[in-house]
Amino acid sequence: MSTVNVTSARKNLYQLVNDVNENSIPVTIVNNQGKNAVLLSEDDWKAIQETLYLNAIPGMVESILESRKEPVEECAVYDEDEEW
Repeated sequence: MSTVNVTSARKNLYQLVNDVNENSIPVTIVNNQGKNAVLLSEDDWKAIQETLYLNAIPGMVESILESRKEPVEECAVYDEDEEW
């Protein structure tokens, strides 16, 4: 993760936003008071939120890990008309 001071970030904000979106590499923005921030792409932020949500569901991680053992040929085909 790269680091940039807040003054430089302000001057180069457009380029920083482009960089985090193109490279998916967060940027730490530091100030002289030790109150730093992290700039990351919206897609990466949404992925983090989804991961946190799935990890919060009891048994979900275990279920996902267990399903990885199932051969693809044996997986059910999605049927959008199927009632849940």
